[in-house]
Amino acid sequence: MDVIAHLRRAVRRHAHLADAAIAVAVFAATLTTAYGGRSAVGGNQTGAVIAAALGCGALAGRRRRPLAVLGLSAGAAEVFLAWSGSTSGELILLAPLIALYTVADLVERRPGLFLGGGAVAALAVVHAVHRPALLGPQNLAFMALGGLAIAAGDSSRNRRAYLAEVEQRAERAEREREQDARRRIAEERLRIARDLHDAVGHQLALISVQSNVAGQALDSDAASAREALAHVKSASRRALGELRDTVTLLREPGESVAPTAIPAPGLDGLDELLASLRASGLDIDNRVEGAVLPLAPAADLTAYRVIQESLTNVYKHSGGRQARLTLFYARTELRITVDDLGGSDTAGKRDLDSSDPAARHGIVGMRERVLALGGNFTAGPCLNGAFQVSAALPYQPLDLAAENRP
Repeated sequence: MDVIAHLRRAVRRHAHLADAAIAVAVFAATLTTAYGGRSAVGGNQTGAVIAAALGCGALAGRRRRPLAVLGLSAGAAEVFLAWSGSTSGELILLAPLIALYTVADLVERRPGLFLGGGAVAALAVVHAVHRPALLGPQNLAFMALGGLAIAAGDSSRNRRAYLAEVEQRAERAEREREQDARRRIAEERLRIARDLHDAVGHQLALISVQSNVAGQALDSDAASAREALAHVKSASRRALGELRDTVTLLREPGESVAPTAIPAPGLDGLDELLASLRASGLDIDNRVEGAVLPLAPAADLTAYRVIQESLTNVYKHSGGRQARLTLFYARTELRITVDDLGGSDTAGKRDLDSSDPAARHGIVGMRERVLALGGNFTAGPCLNGAFQVSAALPYQPLDLAAENRP
């Protein structure tokens, strides 16, 4: 098998040399069978030899001009059979048979089959007219061999087309895999960016505000300064813990013990979040309406992140640091509303200003999370001037709901 494979590769690399070798082999076999037992060649025999040389030599260019080679080799073969005066020179017909194979292989399928079949029929008629002895089994054998050559060439064409299609499909599949991998990487990077913004950003906002409070109260109110610094210490510890979880998740496989996912908070951690913000000085009016229903994990995390980001924005930008959080459990969805009752300053409205992309990450991140689950999201000032964030989350994401639908 290795020898055959090596020969195939060699033929592909030196196709024209292989064709020339085939032409020489057919020419030698023809002369050997036709004149092997004769002592001299003369008269019409010389013309027959020249015809054989032309018919067989044409095979060297069969890949470049298949139709011309077929015509030349067929005509030369008939001239050789007519002039050689030998009944043993039928091997010259190998030249047009090889040309027939080439036409069926390289010419467009319908024209190639039509021309090949026509050539076989024409050669059979010529044999019947000029060589009546070939009307019998020899002529039938030639037509059968001609049909076999055409079928073999057509089969080679089909195999080549099939292999080309397989290669194209493999290349297309590889491109799709690469695109899918890039898409997954981009989605994962976006998810990590959102998690860092929502988790660590929340704690850093508390640290920033409490640091300002401590700085202002350091000389005049030592107790308030110590309380603010305690909040800074607590928020810093939580931020470092969440950042450590994220960095650990991003480590290479096999390095240390890494969790398979960052612990995802949900509405069960809402009381702790509200307590942290209230301890930092934010007055929160929390209302729950309707019968509390469980959410799917993705919706539960998104609800928590929307509340966390919205209240953090109120804490950073509100003039009076007063907020109202309303959770309304409807029949098919949870509706979350966060109102800034203290009145947002201009800094708080930068989240909606396209001229400051960095400041829009909070609003953009919340919208992306909610819309990804098939929910609705709005953020902006109300008629009374208060800034409001509103989100409606289905209890199950769209894909899970579709799977559970009868």
